[in-house]
Amino acid sequence: MELPPQEGSPVPEANRRSNGTMTEDNLTSFGVPSNRGSTVEECQRMINKSLRSPQVRFLREHLEKAGCAIGDSFIKAVQCDERIGQVAGGYTQGEGIIVCCNQMESQDDVNQVLKHELIHAFDDCRAANLDWTNCAHHACSEIRAGHLSGDCHFKREFLLGSMKIRGHEQECIRRRVMKSLSGSPYCTGVAKAFMESVWDVCYNDTAPFDRAP
Repeated sequence: MELPPQEGSPVPEANRRSNGTMTEDNLTSFGVPSNRGSTVEECQRMINKSLRSPQVRFLREHLEKAGCAIGDSFIKAVQCDERIGQVAGGYTQGEGIIVCCNQMESQDDVNQVLKHELIHAFDDCRAANLDWTNCAHHACSEIRAGHLSGDCHFKREFLLGSMKIRGHEQECIRRRVMKSLSGSPYCTGVAKAFMESVWDVCYNDTAPFDRAP
């Protein structure tokens, strides 16, 4: 995935992180399930189980093949600060993935967060020029994560009450991408334009899968 540079004004130096990492106030994040939450201990057990599931194991293996093996501390079960909004999880460049246990109730919730965030980690690993402060790049990874994680599969949307027959998956992904980009200061006022500009290329990029699961 060789992403094009974003056009427009450069990001002010005051808004840059010297090490290029994303912090918890601008994590790439997955839409939140409606639930009561779990303890860190319960959440960690679900993470351990999820790591043995076929799709999560597949993504971990391909991260390793791409040269980005992940250690035991790469995925962390934490209680997230609800003052930053209902965030289910996030990927931080150079640090790893967090799962917000206070937003997790079921094994499926944890599975979805890990699949979504591992796609971000995979993109970060394989794209030499990926820049999370570039709204086009961020949008591309959100499109891919929404598409390849199954966030918008028919059954999940039906259970969430956000279902229509025609075009539901792409509409759902667009909705989730816009929600994620709305939390980025680098996408203020330009999120929709950049999402649409990279949609076709990024939606049809299914790596590391041969096709969307």
